[in-house]
Amino acid sequence: MSDARDENGRPKHIEAYLSSYKDGQWFGWSDIYNKVYANIVSYDGTAIPSEADCVAGLKALQDAWDLEHDSYKSKRRAEYPSIADQLDRLYHDMTAGKLDATGEWHKAIKAVKDKYTK
Repeated sequence: MSDARDENGRPKHIEAYLSSYKDGQWFGWSDIYNKVYANIVSYDGTAIPSEADCVAGLKALQDAWDLEHDSYKSKRRAEYPSIADQLDRLYHDMTAGKLDATGEWHKAIKAVKDKYTK
């Protein structure tokens, strides 16, 4: 995992924003042990975004990551039964004639949806 992201992949440093700013290795650090804004160098002449833009860009990346990974959608995804288990439940519901709200598949999915509402 890069220093720009934490162990979960969430952006944590302006390096994550700079990497998303332009493709390729266009920037680096004059001191790799002190990765602060003042030490950014452009390798190809690309203008370095302002410090305020870097901070705002990092915040936007973090907000997008949080929405994707800490939203009701991601919580539901993590808790839904596996596809194999869902198919097995559907099969048993079909053979029992329960392809309605009384079936085990529907109850399992509804429990997760009710737990993590929109």
